[in-house]
Amino acid sequence: MQEDRAPAILDGHNDVLLQLLNAGGKAAVRGFIEGCGGHIDLPRARAGGFGGGFFALYAPSPGEDEEGVMQAMRRPRYDLPLPPALDRESALEAIFEEIGILLHLERMGALKICRNVSDLRACLSSGELAAIMHMEGAEAIDADLHTLDVLHAAGLRSLGPVWSRPTIFGHGVPFAFPASPDTGPGLTEAGKRLIRRCNELGVMIDLSHINAAGFRDVAAISEAPLVATHSNAHAICPHARNLTDWQLDAIAESDGMVGLNFAAAFLRPDGQMRADVPLDVMLRHLDYLIGRLGEERVGFGSDFDGAMIPEAVGDVAGLPALRRAMRDHGYDDALMEKLCHGNWLRVLEKTWGAAQ
Repeated sequence: MQEDRAPAILDGHNDVLLQLLNAGGKAAVRGFIEGCGGHIDLPRARAGGFGGGFFALYAPSPGEDEEGVMQAMRRPRYDLPLPPALDRESALEAIFEEIGILLHLERMGALKICRNVSDLRACLSSGELAAIMHMEGAEAIDADLHTLDVLHAAGLRSLGPVWSRPTIFGHGVPFAFPASPDTGPGLTEAGKRLIRRCNELGVMIDLSHINAAGFRDVAAISEAPLVATHSNAHAICPHARNLTDWQLDAIAESDGMVGLNFAAAFLRPDGQMRADVPLDVMLRHLDYLIGRLGEERVGFGSDFDGAMIPEAVGDVAGLPALRRAMRDHGYDDALMEKLCHGNWLRVLEKTWGAAQ
């Protein structure tokens, strides 16, 4: 049904670029356009009413064992050691390759890289896939921030100072359950400079992977709304990656927002990375986030192509099932519009402003 594909969803996080990098880089772009593996491709995005979102630039750690991590996160309790810090040269190589893939996707007509909210609105209106260039983990950026200026000129509009491993800017949270995000020290002096420069440039700061002390430091320094692009409620799933009530209250006070993460382990109350997650669990997180933040400060941050997704959704073509569940749950048209894309447009307009 047409109504199951509307409103279009503007999503806070995906790992399509890493998926394409691992599948062959620019040579894999044709598969994305015509239909390929993974959670997102162009035909399924259209079928699911996926309007686009934040396309993450992410530099993987050497020897990253994704399957081993998935297996470990199926235990009742776990606390996985963080990978060591990544050297800048390796990070730059991966990031530049992924930017090249994103630019090639745009040249091939698969999407449009959006640098302001007007671009996003135009894409949502026309049906063209919208891409916000986002960096997950700032390993590629030097302490003097020259690389940040270059990346911003290339289209970077959103930045997470850390993934879960440490950087010269701060510290992330481990994949641990049950656990608090209060796991270590806050921002370094370079990290504080990074936050101030992001404010000056109008680059959104993503707090999804940062630890509690780093979150506090950003909240004290930043003049922009506090945003976690892909995180859930710690009160429902006490995972280190999820947000505690004081963090949610700080986000609300700043007029920021949170994107609901679809990763099974961050949804399930037992913290396990298993795909048998009913849509009711996703709705429970949405209800909690709305209750704590208000209707104007909640959206989606799926983590498509970066996590195990509930089988009730499966991939981007399964988004109509989530919309139906939301409507059946009692969410009216106005709230659906806000959750699906309106709230992202609102917070990005406040964050990017005239700086773009």
